[in-house]
Amino acid sequence: MCGRFSLTLAWSDLAALYRIGSRSTPRNLASRYNIAPTQNVTVVRYASDTGERELAELRWGLVPPWAQDLTVGARMINARAETVAEKPAFRQALARRRCLIPADGFYEWRKRSRGPKQPYRIAMKDGSPFAFAGLWESWDRSADGKPVESCTIITTAANELVRTIHDRMPVILAGSDHDAWLDAVGHPAGTVLDILAPFPAGEMTAVPVSTYVNSAAHDDARCFEPADRSNGDLFAT
Repeated sequence: MCGRFSLTLAWSDLAALYRIGSRSTPRNLASRYNIAPTQNVTVVRYASDTGERELAELRWGLVPPWAQDLTVGARMINARAETVAEKPAFRQALARRRCLIPADGFYEWRKRSRGPKQPYRIAMKDGSPFAFAGLWESWDRSADGKPVESCTIITTAANELVRTIHDRMPVILAGSDHDAWLDAVGHPAGTVLDILAPFPAGEMTAVPVSTYVNSAAHDDARCFEPADRSNGDLFAT
């Protein structure tokens, strides 16, 4: 699964990296070190009115149009690549509303022989940002009448690196696949399922970090601090 991630890039960096349209309004984006489910996340998608790429803030945890309330989203923070084309909650979004979810790292927890699980921050070896494969939906049953836009991160089987920590990982799309993933009209759902595969392990690194990151209330640079290796049981399996 993918239940926490980070994004510390400025709006200008994201706009340049993902070719955001000139009509998008620049804004200040706070660095996020520990993004958690039901919080807002930054996504890249095509704007319905201009057809250009835009940055949008969506609630993490997809809420299908037929849901009775927002709580459904807490159970849909991830969609499995193996079944995403079949599940009623995700089929229409896969066909029509695909997005990129920028990140510069994500967290997974490894079980230990005793004590709490050990968190790891998984990122690219060169520190470069990347994008998860995402889907988004709009839900219009809120009490105030305002549509709620939400998203989910697609996951797949873990690669050789992540498998030592957890059996699933988020789908990280190669830059060459971004256009196809976003273009739901030119690239129907059936033509993009093959790219929902584990990212090459050789380009990634996994660093044990402090259990400070365990609390979703903690969202600062301390989340990146390496774990205390003086704890003899820290890396016990």
